[in-house]
Amino acid sequence: MTNKHIIHKPISPEILEFANNHEGSREAALEVLKDIQAHHSALTTDSVTDAARALKLPPHQLYGMATFYSMLSFEERKKVLRVCDGPVCWLKRGSEQLSVDSGQLSVERTSCLGLCDRAPAILVDDEQAGPIEANEAGKVCEGWRGAPMDYSKARKGEVRVMTALIGKIDPDSIDDALANGVYGGLKSALQQEPIAVLSEVEASGLQGRGGAGFPVGRKGRFVANEKRTPRYIICNADESEPLIFKDRVLMDTNPHQLLEGMTIAGYACGASEAWIYIRGEYEYQARRLENAIEGAKSKNLLGENILGSGFSFDIHVHRGAGAYICGEETALIESLEGKRGEPRLRPPYPPTYGFRGQPTAVNNVESFCAVPHILKNGAEWWKSLSGYKTPGTKMYMVLGHVKKPGLFEAPFGLTLRQIVKEFGGGMLKGSKFKFALCGGAAGTITDESLLDVPIDFSSGQKGVSLGAGAFLICDQNVSPVAMLRELLHFFAVESCGKCTPCRVGTWRSLEILDRMTAGKGQKGDVEELKILADLMQVSSFCGLGQSVGIPMKSALAYFGAEFEKAES
Repeated sequence: MTNKHIIHKPISPEILEFANNHEGSREAALEVLKDIQAHHSALTTDSVTDAARALKLPPHQLYGMATFYSMLSFEERKKVLRVCDGPVCWLKRGSEQLSVDSGQLSVERTSCLGLCDRAPAILVDDEQAGPIEANEAGKVCEGWRGAPMDYSKARKGEVRVMTALIGKIDPDSIDDALANGVYGGLKSALQQEPIAVLSEVEASGLQGRGGAGFPVGRKGRFVANEKRTPRYIICNADESEPLIFKDRVLMDTNPHQLLEGMTIAGYACGASEAWIYIRGEYEYQARRLENAIEGAKSKNLLGENILGSGFSFDIHVHRGAGAYICGEETALIESLEGKRGEPRLRPPYPPTYGFRGQPTAVNNVESFCAVPHILKNGAEWWKSLSGYKTPGTKMYMVLGHVKKPGLFEAPFGLTLRQIVKEFGGGMLKGSKFKFALCGGAAGTITDESLLDVPIDFSSGQKGVSLGAGAFLICDQNVSPVAMLRELLHFFAVESCGKCTPCRVGTWRSLEILDRMTAGKGQKGDVEELKILADLMQVSSFCGLGQSVGIPMKSALAYFGAEFEKAES
């Protein structure tokens, strides 16, 4: 058959319009898919194929994306209610209690929504809601959404820097931000040479607040020293790990602080463009950031020739679509480039080869939010905030069976006992401390023998992980076997599947823990869990699979007797 007999079906004009709205950019593939779904309530094979043709991409690439991100679907859903089954909501029996009798809602489970301080939490389309109890479920259909926790009043013992303006400014007002000193750090930075700005951040000892603790100034210098241009700045706001919600609070209460930190980073690194990659479940915060960007532009704090300095800088907001793996920086970059969010082989690292193959500095929200205060007040001031070897302050989250769950800011070196008693208000009446999940889902599970270990970026070696700063406190009624089962469920569901150790290891571990929690454990289960933990830790492709072994090993070490009992 000759080419003249091949009939090409025209691309849907509607989908062409969606593609043109994003200038036909291949990097906008995820946005185009989300636009199609929003318009038709579902994707179809034809619509995905047309989107691929409109963006001049192979159809399999877009189909791969459409089946990768959890917020995309080929099933029609008019109104979606996502019920969080993260560890904190599980602890409060959220998914068991919620029952919505309405043909207007499609109810489905979802991994942690980043609303742990509002647990049990749900997402109604893009609207965040919680805490929601069983007797309030019907109110969801009537528009009820609950209320976020109020952090305007500091807890006793807090040292507030990044949270200092919570409740004192209107987060949607650029004038309020300016009247309260926001952008003072940027003004100070623009009066110095970029190298001096980097030196000040390096001298402060600021370490990345995402969990790894890599020095922020050193990462910036790596990018600045690269001769290739353009260079880019990326903010990782894909806060998808269970227990973690600090970045959401920072963006919600003072978005200009984040923009200021990113702009300083751009100036120091010689970048002129940046992206905030924010998880799709944070639509409310994404809109707030976009409003803040427009406000900053109106005052010449973003855009061309900022404050007459000759430095130009733009920030864009990019929404994810539900994928925990995109919190890994190279997977995030892949997603930002319009691909499946699967991690890259490292090296090369992003400071050398990042977004679009160019030098890129990737930091999380809290890390960027700390930078303006260092530039405004100096490295020595930042060091003076802490009487501990690790300088500065840290955002902490305490959750679970404590009287005062929530978020606070304090120096490093706190112990679990201090976090529970001084900042968490002590254990609930009738509750006795049994264990804590420290750092996040990929942290350590510790018993009371470690209550007095000072916590910092190295305390994980002693059994108490800092991670991103979250601590889930559990009492005598919680089984560490059941908790580990919930964590493995999360990791299994969120594994990108790229490598066998993680793809198979997480599901095999979950299968064993499912049996153990159901009272059907078998001889050899504990030993197999130990082997799987080692295997995933040493041979997984990226940090997700490598870190699964951390809670597994610590739980088995401190609560071995309970696992052995469940085995028999």
